[in-house]
Amino acid sequence: MKRIILMVLYNLPFVPYWWWQLCHMAKNAETYSQQERWALLQKVTRRANKGGRVMIESYGRENIPETENFIFFPNHQGLFDVLALIESCPRFFAVVNKKEVSGVVLLKQVLQIMGAYEMDREDVRQSLKVINQVAEEVRAGKNFLIFPEGTRGKNGNRPGEFKGGSFKSAYKAKCPIVPVALMNAFIPFDKNTIEKVMVKVIYLKPIPYEEYKSMKTVEIAAEVKRRIEAAIAEHTD
Repeated sequence: MKRIILMVLYNLPFVPYWWWQLCHMAKNAETYSQQERWALLQKVTRRANKGGRVMIESYGRENIPETENFIFFPNHQGLFDVLALIESCPRFFAVVNKKEVSGVVLLKQVLQIMGAYEMDREDVRQSLKVINQVAEEVRAGKNFLIFPEGTRGKNGNRPGEFKGGSFKSAYKAKCPIVPVALMNAFIPFDKNTIEKVMVKVIYLKPIPYEEYKSMKTVEIAAEVKRRIEAAIAEHTD
């Protein structure tokens, strides 16, 4: 990818040391605190984004819960999505990712540092295990990010179908659901361009458990999608 090459070239004097740091921390993630892991990820991500001519514009950061643990539910635009949220989010979170991306260089190390969970969508038993593990970790004090579309969208800033099953972990954890609208995050890594790009990250008001506990997961999915689509429409120039 042209943009990744640009990111590396811009930060070339620092790349060997950062790469060593990322690989070392990825292999020994549990020996570092969440704050230490987040500090490194944000430092590297911000420098990489600057070198790659990607600007992150965030809105609604005050909607991110300060004390409660939560799960982010953004629309899924591309491989850059997680990096956009890392730069803009002040609180540590991990990701539930599909197994197909676990071998992507750099993203692999980032996911390991986060303590991410890999989900095999073809294995129902394994998926259920991940759902339960995520719920347990949220109750124990960890935040997560889950893409309710399950796969990258192909229609730019128009979200695809949100799957109800994606919200089972939140339901089991009884935690706030935080919808996140992503705009233009498909451009940096999924388009063959190195033109400057502004990626927007819009954190919407959390949906507390008391508000969604009586809803079916498909109804939760539809409501989260509706809110994200409304936010995208509001922030479209």
